[in-house]
Amino acid sequence: MTKFEQIKSELIAAPKTWLVTGVAGFIGSNLLETLLKLNQKVVGLDNFATGHQYNLDEVKGLVSYEQWQQFSFIEGDIREYKDCEKAVENVDYVLHQAALGSVPRSIADPIMTNSANITGFLNMLQAAKEAKVESFTYAASSSTYGDHPALPKVEENIGNPLSPYAVTKYVNELYADVFNRTYGFKVIGLRYFNVFGQRQDPNGAYAAVIPRWTADLINSDEVFINGDGETSRDFCFIENTIQMNILAATASDEAKAQVYNVAVGDRTTLNTLYASIQNSLASNGVDNQSKPTYRDFRAGDVRHSQADISKAKNNLGYEPEFNIQQGIDKAMPWYVKFIK
Repeated sequence: MTKFEQIKSELIAAPKTWLVTGVAGFIGSNLLETLLKLNQKVVGLDNFATGHQYNLDEVKGLVSYEQWQQFSFIEGDIREYKDCEKAVENVDYVLHQAALGSVPRSIADPIMTNSANITGFLNMLQAAKEAKVESFTYAASSSTYGDHPALPKVEENIGNPLSPYAVTKYVNELYADVFNRTYGFKVIGLRYFNVFGQRQDPNGAYAAVIPRWTADLINSDEVFINGDGETSRDFCFIENTIQMNILAATASDEAKAQVYNVAVGDRTTLNTLYASIQNSLASNGVDNQSKPTYRDFRAGDVRHSQADISKAKNNLGYEPEFNIQQGIDKAMPWYVKFIK
């Protein structure tokens, strides 16, 4: 039995109350689905800035009536402290996912990104500390590594941030460390590396690469690759990310007050990714063999990214269940159905 299987069994035997911020978003709604299926009680907080009601509706259709009754939703904003206070009442574990993602969005509007990602984060952190929650796990980001050239990325070695978004996620880590040192409030940060999967929004100016390309190929639209296509990323399927959140939330005190990479420990170029999406779509009845259009590199992007996940394995018992191709193949039927 893996550590994750053990924890899931323990949670089913002794359910907890969880707060998921950003619950109507991609990662938040997937966390909600998993927790409800484990018969947990879940409080969700969202202002629908980037999340969607249809994500919650989809989860409702995937769990039992009894499980759905264990979910309570608060429409609120992490930038409003009173909303944070209300959300953390009688909560055991906080999974803080609410944020404004996207490097390009932060370059276009750094003030809005700062407000959600720093002010909102500090509000949640303070409210959770005051409520004496058992654990606080938050979505950090691989963007914190900035211009540090070494591969794979090791948690202790970071460079200079390359975007306002990266600055905000680094400030989150600094606040978490200060709360540990000053108040003894132990917090775990999860540095996400290019998370993808079902319910990741393919629409909008700041859609992530996998849903955007998938939608474009399904709709026979032009697909753009920034640069020469040899830029590489450590793509992490949503199920691996869910595992890390649950392992982090239930970790021992010795494993807390740290940051962990959330990834697979592999590298995939954009050219390889494009071919993988095409092949998976063909297996699902969408055969589009068109070539991509290459354009200039995008401001704020790093050239290569790959995580060292040994710390998460050793301290938390993390074992990624899906590599990139397995994740794409599992998510693709959802995209074909959603986009069509």
